[in-house]
Amino acid sequence: MSSEELTTSLSNLAVASQAPMASQIGSSGDLSSEGGAQVTCFSEDLHDVTLHFQIIRFSKQIYAWIGCNNSARFGHLYAAATTRLGDGVSVTSVLGGTSDNTGSSMARRLVLKTGLNVILACNIPKDSPMLEAAAERKLVEKLRSLGYIKSKTGEASASITP
Repeated sequence: MSSEELTTSLSNLAVASQAPMASQIGSSGDLSSEGGAQVTCFSEDLHDVTLHFQIIRFSKQIYAWIGCNNSARFGHLYAAATTRLGDGVSVTSVLGGTSDNTGSSMARRLVLKTGLNVILACNIPKDSPMLEAAAERKLVEKLRSLGYIKSKTGEASASITP
């Protein structure tokens, strides 16, 4: 499967039959009142590897998938959420991997930055710390451009609704 075919197939993903879908940065809306999801797909060439990203934003959570090269494999799946006690974050490995994998740490940091529950599927080569760091950096950049990252004062940006 070519990179273009993978990007096209990810962009055409239907989340729900009646849910509004957006694959462009400019589209937004109050997800809690619409009951839908916002889908964003993009690819980046980092360290001689093509990484594909898919972000699905629900009203109170984010699902992110990072795939490597032309592989549409699912990879390890992690779930992360804030704890009741305040600034703590709980992370669990739902499929594959262990709690000390990079995907686990990435999911934890995404929860702290967004204030939302995070489901992260990660298919990055295990022995590539530079690639892992670059992939997280690109994902955070995109989340910030979409308005999902908290501002520096600790308040959520205007597009995030509780």
